[in-house]
Amino acid sequence: MRFLDLLRMSSGNLWKRKVRTVLTVLGVVIGVASIVVMLSLGLGLKRSMMEQYESYGSLTQITVNQPWSGENAEELRLDDALVQEIEALEHVESVWPSLSMSALARYGAYEGYLQINAMPKEAFADMNIEVGEGRLPGEDESLTFFYGCEVLQNFYNSHGGGGYWETGVLPDIDLMNDPIFIIFDTDAYYSSMGGGTDENGQPVAAPKKYLIPACGVEAVNEEGGSQYGWYTQCDIDLLIPELKKIFKNKVIPGQPSTKTGKPYKEIFYNQLYVNVDSMDSVMEVQNYLTNMGYEAYSNAEWVESEQKTLGTIQLVLGGIGAVSLFVAAIGITNTMMMSIYERTKEIGVMKVLGCDLRNIRGLFLMEAGFIGLIGGVIGLILSFTLSAVINKLAQASQEYAQGISYIPIWLIFASLVFAILVGMVAGFFPARRAMKLSPLAAIRNE
Repeated sequence: MRFLDLLRMSSGNLWKRKVRTVLTVLGVVIGVASIVVMLSLGLGLKRSMMEQYESYGSLTQITVNQPWSGENAEELRLDDALVQEIEALEHVESVWPSLSMSALARYGAYEGYLQINAMPKEAFADMNIEVGEGRLPGEDESLTFFYGCEVLQNFYNSHGGGGYWETGVLPDIDLMNDPIFIIFDTDAYYSSMGGGTDENGQPVAAPKKYLIPACGVEAVNEEGGSQYGWYTQCDIDLLIPELKKIFKNKVIPGQPSTKTGKPYKEIFYNQLYVNVDSMDSVMEVQNYLTNMGYEAYSNAEWVESEQKTLGTIQLVLGGIGAVSLFVAAIGITNTMMMSIYERTKEIGVMKVLGCDLRNIRGLFLMEAGFIGLIGGVIGLILSFTLSAVINKLAQASQEYAQGISYIPIWLIFASLVFAILVGMVAGFFPARRAMKLSPLAAIRNE
């Protein structure tokens, strides 16, 4: 018997028993929709979690700090030698040193504290900073500042009147265009203002003010807050030479000094950001740095823990959906067994006429597979509908911007194949029973 003949006969047999077929298919529809929607919720939660962690920083980036305490804490400083050593490690793509310090900004009667964060210009492109005006640091030959969207909140009127935290009103300062003077030596500034004297008993001279132009300003986040909103960003390769000129023969604020109080020739960084080639290698590199004595952490630790938790949630959700599909499989088995009892004489005639036993088995397996296929397709349509409704409700709550249900391409094909396999497995034993029927007994059966 040809394949097309089997296909025509199996579809015809299902069409003859419309009500029974529809009810059996309905069970598969509910089962497929249940398992797909349940898995989509788990996948959606995982996607939301990954997007949240990516917004905090790269998932393949390790932050390295000098240890706070210990016998070798002073020896384990973050310098250029360490940067080169880490860059030579396997799986490490690049290392970005970070230098932080505070400074005082002045514009007219306004003063404001700046938290300066200097990094290589290559780093700013991967920091997901939304530019409101201008551009990020990196294209200038001289030092420029990129101001965060919340920097203005630190300015206050030095002649009285308070600042943002007292009045709730931001000062009338255009960070991008107004000439803002920067005082790097804040200790000398306040000593000179208070009439302090140096080690020779001479009055402390007021430090020089520097006019540092702005290259850009961060866009205001309407949702409130920003990861880099309080910081003033700049190119580390331009800041370090400038600091060495300003603090010639003096200790740069935030830098350690020798036992005699003299500055070191080299610059020590506050943090290092190590970029690894893949997420699978993050923990390997992180453990290596920890064993060296440094404090190293990454988002990969949290992600690994959360993924295990979400994996358990997905198994539970998938198991709940699988119960419905298991019930549908029982329904398919029952339908096929009833079909055999009703078509016993037909099976006997087929055997007497010399029909191959494999064709008889294939006929019933094909009927069961058809039930799985039809139920799978309709179940997927129902799944997409339910997923859209769930996402609309989630977006309306403003907690999940992209929704909480996510159905990837692989889940569509996997669920369809799975539905067909469930149907065929459920029809296997009825098909074997049809093969083993005695031809004579089947023909005599009324």
